[in-house]
Amino acid sequence: MRTTLPARAVTRVALSLTLAGTLLVAGCGNDVPNPNPRAAAPLVTVPVDLPRYMGRWYVIANIPYFAERDFVGSRAEWSLRADGRIDDAFVGRKGGFDQPERRYGFVDTVVSGSGGGTWRVRLFWPVYVTQLTLYVDPDYRYTLLGYPGKTLGWVFSREPVMDDATYRSLLARLDEMGYDTSRFRRVPQRPDEIGLPGFASPGR
Repeated sequence: MRTTLPARAVTRVALSLTLAGTLLVAGCGNDVPNPNPRAAAPLVTVPVDLPRYMGRWYVIANIPYFAERDFVGSRAEWSLRADGRIDDAFVGRKGGFDQPERRYGFVDTVVSGSGGGTWRVRLFWPVYVTQLTLYVDPDYRYTLLGYPGKTLGWVFSREPVMDDATYRSLLARLDEMGYDTSRFRRVPQRPDEIGLPGFASPGR
């Protein structure tokens, strides 16, 4: 007997497979050399107050990669489960603000001994990737996430809009960690941000 998956489940599996493939390739190296003189320095995670860290975080910027490319208004939503794991949702509109929101769910496990700063993200069993919390400001308004090898990175905020000075200060932190910050592109959170300097342009 053949079982047909609902369209939403098929889409979720497809995104998971795409994300897994992209991250595995990224973890094996990158054709673009990192010019940062601190490129070889290891990434160091920070301790995280998990209950305070939960909730909605807007994707202010990232190093573009296939799974998130062309998304606007994107955000992460994290919820701490009773068993200590984290329900992790990625929400965004692919192709423009006139498109419907898409939502993809994952399950994360905090790595023991990491102080809450390292998560294993289950894309689908048995495929996991590692997410590193590199910075959280004292008021838990901004956070920087990374990936081993510095091929991927994210700037998150509790609010969908970030002023240029704050954004530059967060990029400076990533630069100190050895990232090639020229690769980061801001993610439009409002229609009027599409096409502005430094912002990603869906479909281009």
